Amino acid sequence: MTDHVAEAAGLDPPAARVLPRRHVVAVALGNALEFYDFITYAFFAAQIGRTFFPSDRPGVSLLASLATFGAGFLTRPLGAWVIGRMGDRRGRKPAMLLSFGLIGIAVIGLPLTPSYAAIGLWAPALVVGFRLLQGFALGGEVGPSTAFLMEAAPLMRRGFYISMQAMSADAAVLVAGLVGVLLAHWLSPAALDAWGWRVALGLGAVIVPFGWFMRRSLVETLDVAATRAATAAPSSGPRMPGYRRVALLGLAMLAAATTTNYVLDYMTTYASITLGMPERLALGATVMVGLCGLVCDPLSGWLSDRIGRKPVMVVPWVVLLLTIFPAFWLLGRERSSIALFGITAVLTIASTLSTGTVLVAVTESLPAHVRSGGLGMIYAVAISVFGGSTQFVVAWLTQLTGSALAPAWYMIGAVAVGLLAITQMPETAPVKRVRKAPMAVAEAAPLA
Repeated sequence: MTDHVAEAAGLDPPAARVLPRRHVVAVALGNALEFYDFITYAFFAAQIGRTFFPSDRPGVSLLASLATFGAGFLTRPLGAWVIGRMGDRRGRKPAMLLSFGLIGIAVIGLPLTPSYAAIGLWAPALVVGFRLLQGFALGGEVGPSTAFLMEAAPLMRRGFYISMQAMSADAAVLVAGLVGVLLAHWLSPAALDAWGWRVALGLGAVIVPFGWFMRRSLVETLDVAATRAATAAPSSGPRMPGYRRVALLGLAMLAAATTTNYVLDYMTTYASITLGMPERLALGATVMVGLCGLVCDPLSGWLSDRIGRKPVMVVPWVVLLLTIFPAFWLLGRERSSIALFGITAVLTIASTLSTGTVLVAVTESLPAHVRSGGLGMIYAVAISVFGGSTQFVVAWLTQLTGSALAPAWYMIGAVAVGLLAITQMPETAPVKRVRKAPMAVAEAAPLA
């Protein structure tokens, strides 16, 4: 596709050249590391709670641990503002290097923190500090890295390239789940409480030097001069209401996607604590979530490049909406490995096929000069409010109502809101928008 056709379709021009695969891997690897540590914390929330927040009251340690998990989301908007805007002004590469360096400090520091029994109140204070730092870094990571993937992609494969973000996160979920299953199989519950969870978190630190080296070799995809010109242009002002509409719709869509994802990530704790299933069996749900996501994320991006973003977002979520309640009801009744793994797979497939494309649609709706910071803020606010609270709220509602179906109702509400927002979102897929572009170029050209 020529630059003229892309311009007539209202799209960014195609990338000047296709970047080496190692550059895409470097971005995805950093994203995977950050999600591995975040998700591993959620998987071992009970053990971490007993280590840093001991209590004689049942459930209090778990709630304190989940609240600390949520604290990491408080600083995400700040990270998105600082590092995301840096990505729009100085370039995607320096912003991604900064976020990765900060996440490396948090990844190494948390598993090395002594227990409450060893250093008292300093232990939970350090844990909260590392979670806040990690949240700041992850908030600043999403905008620049997703913008980089879009700008590095061939025009007709943007959905597939951006899906590498979600794919890397689900790969991290899969690896974290496998690590958890192996540790639960080899170690006793006492060993898991004492040091097993530290091993799981510490494995992420091994990736830090490799990820840093790979990101240093990235090329810059942002035209800084063009971005400054676009920012200074008077014509950029009147379009801001359009950005606000995209922000509101994107916020609703990403809030729904975040809630759904974190309820699914909570399945391990839910199966173990709420349903009383063996911990080794419950950790298998995490493996299923990661495995299904690993397959469905690139499939979602690939499909959206060919048939459009909206069909891929709407149809799977309609299926999900109709499936959630009977799935949780059946799991609460059967409480077997077949029910747990089968239900987790069905819900994850329906969820991932849609949510993998949500990030693509929001990214494509923003121009280059606000893409990193704008996307980062939309994502950070959505995940701070809903990602940081979902697992805590679900655990609290379950204890309050005494019903094992509390997560189902919470998830249903989120999906319904997301579907409503999707219906108001314009179609952004190049395959849909370029069909009229050649005619528009011909009409604009002077007659011979």
